[in-house]
Amino acid sequence: MTTQCTKQFGVFLPIANGGWIISKNTPILDASYEQNKAAAILADDIGLDFIMSMGKWRGFGGETGHWGTSLESVTMMAGIAEATKNAKLIATMHAGLHNPAVTAKMIATLDQISHGRAGLNIVSGSFKDEFDQMGAWDASLLHDDRYEMTQEWTTAIKRLWSEPSVNMDGKYFHLKNCVSEPKPVSKPRPYMICAGQSEKGLRFTVQNTDACFIGGKNEAETKKISNLARSLAKEYDTSIKVFCMCTVIIADTDEKAEALASYYKEGLDVDAVKGMMRSFGVDIESAQSMFEQAKNAFMTHTAIGSAASCKAQIQSLIEECDLDGVMLIFPDYVDGLTKFGKYILPELKAEFSSATEEAVL
Repeated sequence: MTTQCTKQFGVFLPIANGGWIISKNTPILDASYEQNKAAAILADDIGLDFIMSMGKWRGFGGETGHWGTSLESVTMMAGIAEATKNAKLIATMHAGLHNPAVTAKMIATLDQISHGRAGLNIVSGSFKDEFDQMGAWDASLLHDDRYEMTQEWTTAIKRLWSEPSVNMDGKYFHLKNCVSEPKPVSKPRPYMICAGQSEKGLRFTVQNTDACFIGGKNEAETKKISNLARSLAKEYDTSIKVFCMCTVIIADTDEKAEALASYYKEGLDVDAVKGMMRSFGVDIESAQSMFEQAKNAFMTHTAIGSAASCKAQIQSLIEECDLDGVMLIFPDYVDGLTKFGKYILPELKAEFSSATEEAVL
């Protein structure tokens, strides 16, 4: 009898400079293709289940110019598709920016290049400054309106992936005898995810995608969102996978890892954090609680320590928050992925292995 791991592990590529730690003291992540490709190849080699990249169009300023340099997600993943063999490749596209017919063809093309490994991360909104700079920000759309738009967008894409031609006269999108060939290689369609965390966002995700990516200021909040997603899935008589992000800092000892984390925190780029707040449209003076959350430089949950300690912290995060897996972030991707693949991933897979239950990403 063979066993299979019931949890999934992936990596969030450093497609934008600085990665997911807003600090002047971290190893250089320059948003280069070579750096991203090296991380993707290593992630694939060590047996991670998926590789994901975000879509980013403008950074946050500050001394580090955090996220000011970035590659485009789909075209980068097409290159990575040729360099990898097994992991799913999840690219990001924005409903408010990318026409659904264009999106359908781009992801179908990525699916063909990758031999059926393509995935689509659906973003309904974005940082306001990103869209405003290109005249693409519709201020008339409120939060719930954006999910209404995204619902229409997603429906159009799914139909284009499965029907010979599509006619749609919607509120936001209009298709006239629209064709999209070739169809995706994946059956029934490419993998789809969304990171909405509001009830409206989770309802959309549960009804339309395969997985939701969530976060929270602490484990209690993340567990609350995870429970809500699963409750909504039951309401709609369906199932949903739930993942969150985790920044992993591995060193020979807990003390060395904590010292590294403290060094990164000391290098916090305060002006970049303020720029991030402004790009959300948040008034800095009235958002002290949010600013306090970001003060430690880390934008996600963390696992900090020796390999054994990091493994224990990740396992606890998964179990306490009722997750189906985590998407990993590292200050140095080559060093982090190498250590994770050698010392942590085999242990986690052993912990979460079952002879009877299958978990398919």
